[in-house]
Amino acid sequence: MADLIKNFTEPIKLKPTLPVGPLRDTVIFPGNSVPIISGRPKSKAALDAAWNSDKLIVFVTQKNSRIEDPGEKDLYKVGTVCNIRRVVRNPEGEYTLQAEGMARVYLKSFIKTEPYLEAEIEEIPELYEKSEQTEALVRAVREQIKRFLELGGNPFFDQGGLANWSLFTYSDDPNQLVNAVTQAIDFKTIDKQQILEMVSAADRLQRLSELLAKEIRIMEISQKLNQQTQERVSKMTKEAILREQMRSIEEELGGGDGEHAEIREFELKIKKSGMSKEVLERARKELGRLVKMSAYNPEAGYIRNYLEWLTDLPWKVNKQAKIDLKKAEGILEEDHWGLKKVKERVIEYLAVHKLAGKMRGPILCFVGPPGTGKTSIGKSIARALGRKFVKISLGGIRDEAEIRGHRRTYVGSMPGRIIQGIKQAHVSNPVFMLDEIDKIGADYRGDPSAALLEALDPEQNEGFSDHYLEVPFDLSNVMFITTANILDTIPPALRDRLEVIRYPGYTEDEKFHIAQKFLIPKQVENHGLKREQIEFTDDAIRSIIREYTREAGVRNLEREISAVLRKVARKIAEANGEADKRKFTITPEDIHKFLGPIQFLPQLAEIEDTVGMATGLFVTEAGGGILFIEVTLMPGKGNLLLTGQLGDVMKESGQAAMSYVRSHWAQLGLGEKIFQKTDVHVHVPEGAVPKDGPSAGIALTSAIASAFTKIQVHKEVAMTGEVTLRGRVLEIGGFKEKVLAAHRAGVKTIIAPSDNQKDLEDIPDYVQKDLKFVFVKHMDEVLKMALVRFPQSASQKRVPLIPSAYMA
Repeated sequence: MADLIKNFTEPIKLKPTLPVGPLRDTVIFPGNSVPIISGRPKSKAALDAAWNSDKLIVFVTQKNSRIEDPGEKDLYKVGTVCNIRRVVRNPEGEYTLQAEGMARVYLKSFIKTEPYLEAEIEEIPELYEKSEQTEALVRAVREQIKRFLELGGNPFFDQGGLANWSLFTYSDDPNQLVNAVTQAIDFKTIDKQQILEMVSAADRLQRLSELLAKEIRIMEISQKLNQQTQERVSKMTKEAILREQMRSIEEELGGGDGEHAEIREFELKIKKSGMSKEVLERARKELGRLVKMSAYNPEAGYIRNYLEWLTDLPWKVNKQAKIDLKKAEGILEEDHWGLKKVKERVIEYLAVHKLAGKMRGPILCFVGPPGTGKTSIGKSIARALGRKFVKISLGGIRDEAEIRGHRRTYVGSMPGRIIQGIKQAHVSNPVFMLDEIDKIGADYRGDPSAALLEALDPEQNEGFSDHYLEVPFDLSNVMFITTANILDTIPPALRDRLEVIRYPGYTEDEKFHIAQKFLIPKQVENHGLKREQIEFTDDAIRSIIREYTREAGVRNLEREISAVLRKVARKIAEANGEADKRKFTITPEDIHKFLGPIQFLPQLAEIEDTVGMATGLFVTEAGGGILFIEVTLMPGKGNLLLTGQLGDVMKESGQAAMSYVRSHWAQLGLGEKIFQKTDVHVHVPEGAVPKDGPSAGIALTSAIASAFTKIQVHKEVAMTGEVTLRGRVLEIGGFKEKVLAAHRAGVKTIIAPSDNQKDLEDIPDYVQKDLKFVFVKHMDEVLKMALVRFPQSASQKRVPLIPSAYMA
């Protein structure tokens, strides 16, 4: 068996306890002299104690270098006893010292934490096993060190440590070799600490060899990359010299006319562009740089691209077309059915523009569900104004440079989307639509919505600054229109610059006229058919609307019409011309044959007056809808369970509804103790769809009251409104969208807060004729209308909402 040999260095006598100095990102190994700067109070106190005693201190590395005042748990268990050679105090109060590692020690326990750390220690002897494996590892490490130095590795040691480096790297003692190399090379702190804690010399050599191998691989790759870069640069330099020589030869032979023609073309474009004085100076300056620059200089291409952008932009203010309000109104009516408020606002804009010559005001923002005509009306506005139309989609944009452009220092830089749109239009006053402004994101590359503030602010956009152009561009003549599905995701600062016009969605009658006047003619033409070949009956159109679509807009309606026309087109194509003269009349029976089973049954068709079930109304970015609230009672301890993927606000509404019912037990004819032995489960179906908001409050209260009183809720009554603990019914938003959804679903009566009565002006007359509106202020009124009958035991006099003890 091989002998265990102890380190030949003379052993030192250590005291059982020594002061402890925490180190950040530094590990000291025995036999190495390391400079240290110490500024923390406890570390300086430990150094003072050691200096005044035997000049010995234990330096231990912190696990987390960011901790300012480390404790026992923040330090590793193995450190190095060091001899303090010298200490110098600088003007800032910090200590600069030279510490020489003496021996590795294990920190058994801390016996003192104030005013400095002091620990009980146990020395870890420097032993190694003299064997063939150890000798092989030593040789391998020496070869790796040699390769490391050949590759330009720079060990971190001072001039005084050079001798130690040579001595230890060629020493027979593997522990000294490990200590010297690990100390000198900039390995990670955790790797150095791992080697410091290892006892076996063979294990330490093996780990050191692995770390050296990794460093050597990294240096070889780096050297290879540097060599490739140098070769590429040499080649480019050679090519530049040859191209310059070729240019000189071409000039001597008179072949440089092509380049001069390009310069003359730029000069002519700049003269005709109508640029402002500031932009003109910039363009001429860049053109002067291009003239002086070699045609083969890589930067010449960037300057050409920049000049092309400057000269292609429409700097001149275009003449305004004469505005004819009657014609504009006719165009809007011709292109879109309904949308009365939108059309009125556009005509008002044109009227002011006609009188003032230039319109400065809020930017129009069309907000509503998908498929309601927000984008398409932009084209109609442009046609009514006699302007060009430009549209860009902002959905998913997360980089500010998409709006403001990239700076010219970047390779492949170009202007932002706004300047690109202006160039595409070739005029300085287009109708510019920014679609899906509510879907702009933000990340580490900036906030695009903040960049839009300048472009959409009428007081600032006269000098819009694009990072690529670096000159102001006047956007004040542009008519900006934005679209969004919801307002909640638009930042407040940006929303403040927008004039919101809401698109609540279309009624069944509006969809019928849109299909008849716009969608069917458009799809007939798209499918290669003739208008006289096909006719939809009114019942067929209404069948598609009622039974195959349920949406606020008309996109699905257009898809279903397209599906019907494909079936007809196939029949005509298979007839080989024999059916060209035949006219197809589409009836409801044909609709069911072409489109298959009915997709949407009337939501209230199969619902009877039911106990514990109420109909509520909701609104989302896709329009309004109805929801059913179910309540069941079970024996229990008075717990309330709310399910159906409800949001926090809706859960709180459920709790408020339950509190209202419990506090009005006498008024509802209930026993006082019934709630203590009954669990209530409230569920809102379609559990995969998230639901939130306070407007289901009165529906929740009605359903719970119905479940406890065993009295049915009218099936054709839908309700919306927020309820308070005192039973007051508060105003809600999205009233029109909810009413239209209730109308589509076959609801006959709508219970709503009295404060929403003003919103009836927005409801079409024929919808108001089909529905009965009940506006309420208190929950008692809701229950009298919602329940089939009011509890017989209820008192005619309403129970006070506030106990008499608290009333004045």
